[in-house]
Amino acid sequence: MEVVSVMKDGLYHDWEILESLWDSAFDDRLRVKPAEHPIMLAEPSHNDKATREKTVEMMFEIHSPPAVFLAKNAVLSSFSTGRQTSLVVDCGYDATTVAAVHDGYLLQKSVCRGPLGGSVLNRCMEAAVLQSCGAEIKPRYSFKRKEGEGGVMEVTPLDVPKTTESYRRFMQEAVAADIKESVCRVYDGAFDEEQTKNMPTVAYELPDGQEIQVGNDRFKVPEVLFNPSLATAFKGIEAIKNAAGAEVSSLPHMVLESINKCDVDVRKELCSGVVLAGGSSLMPQLRERMERELSEQVSNVRVKVIASPQLVERKFSVWIGGSILASLGSFHQMWMSKSDYEEHGASLIHRKAP
Repeated sequence: MEVVSVMKDGLYHDWEILESLWDSAFDDRLRVKPAEHPIMLAEPSHNDKATREKTVEMMFEIHSPPAVFLAKNAVLSSFSTGRQTSLVVDCGYDATTVAAVHDGYLLQKSVCRGPLGGSVLNRCMEAAVLQSCGAEIKPRYSFKRKEGEGGVMEVTPLDVPKTTESYRRFMQEAVAADIKESVCRVYDGAFDEEQTKNMPTVAYELPDGQEIQVGNDRFKVPEVLFNPSLATAFKGIEAIKNAAGAEVSSLPHMVLESINKCDVDVRKELCSGVVLAGGSSLMPQLRERMERELSEQVSNVRVKVIASPQLVERKFSVWIGGSILASLGSFHQMWMSKSDYEEHGASLIHRKAP
């Protein structure tokens, strides 16, 4: 089995896989007939016109819903916190996107995107386990554990010749992600590697029963979000560069860059509502560190970073915001109906859902 992604650079890339995902969602998960329900789809803040039109066309032509709406991720994350204006920092798997939302609309010129995300942190964590702990992460399917004499767990390697490399990497990274989520936390102040070496270690049991002690790598891995060049300290992690080949910006730098792209009269309001969202935003102390660093770089403006204390709400903020938006009594006026599509075509979505 090959593990492939439906997306590339955060946009739909493989339309056949997308169709299969939609079929599975409607038939196996939701168990609904899409032709009987309006469909709201969340979309990346940097989505392009061609992809938007193709998405709308596929949904109407294949599933024939009575209406469709596309909503920007940043707008929905902002709504999930009860705000119509905010600066959303969406830390995802493949990338982090920073975008300003004003009065419920995305300010397109504010969108900044960089490759710092869960994938990079997972790879750094995997390299740290090998370098510092001398342990190799074994995928859960590659061995069998059973209790031997005296209650000692015995590990037997399994022969799985038909396993593909993409599946092995997928399962291996899942373990690295669990280690990261279990032990990592953002350092309180400016990261000092020598000082953090004296911090107590944290134990973690690998799936094969090995117990490792994670030291200052539990601070060093998330520090990559604030100092991307640190990624090169982990063996096997090449220098992180953006799509243009330039060095990648840190999270605070991306926030400031996004704010500076906006009109002067909205910057103060954006600084007072910086919203953290996405699965990679869940690490302890991230909110406090972001607020401290931004406050040091922005003068005469109060910076407030908002992060839901309920981690599930932060992780699924886009879905929560979509639920809030779709439940508004006035929202029915915003849907793009099937008759609209048949009369004007998919390009109408740019006016119905700008």
